[in-house]
Amino acid sequence: MDPKLEHLDLLDSLSERHNQLRSLAEKLWNDTSDITISNSEWYIMSRIYKKQPTIADVSKNVDISRQATHKFIKNLQAKGLVNVMNAENNKKLKCIELTPLGEECYENNEDLKATIEQKITKKIGEEQVELLKRVLKIDWGI
Repeated sequence: MDPKLEHLDLLDSLSERHNQLRSLAEKLWNDTSDITISNSEWYIMSRIYKKQPTIADVSKNVDISRQATHKFIKNLQAKGLVNVMNAENNKKLKCIELTPLGEECYENNEDLKATIEQKITKKIGEEQVELLKRVLKIDWGI
């Protein structure tokens, strides 16, 4: 058992593991790419991959303030990872999509995350990983 997690309750254990995994994923990406992408930026990219949502929809569907979401989108745009354009039916609304570079980065990051999952599977076993996935996907009624 990891001594850092030994005395933590469920919520804190999940939070700690999430932070460890996100930090590892961010480090792996930043060690292999010239484009630095924060966890919040990845989160936004995951919400728009293969879609063209409005910025308002993205803001509603991420647990980030509207102002911060706009800031992250501007950062992604400056890095050449997203395009922002007027919505077809409403010139007031702005839509966002990944650029080809953004899609390539997103897909490469998915591969990095799969590598992390493989390492976890080697350490704790395939059955444990599958059980963990099932438990996390169950409706917890909360």
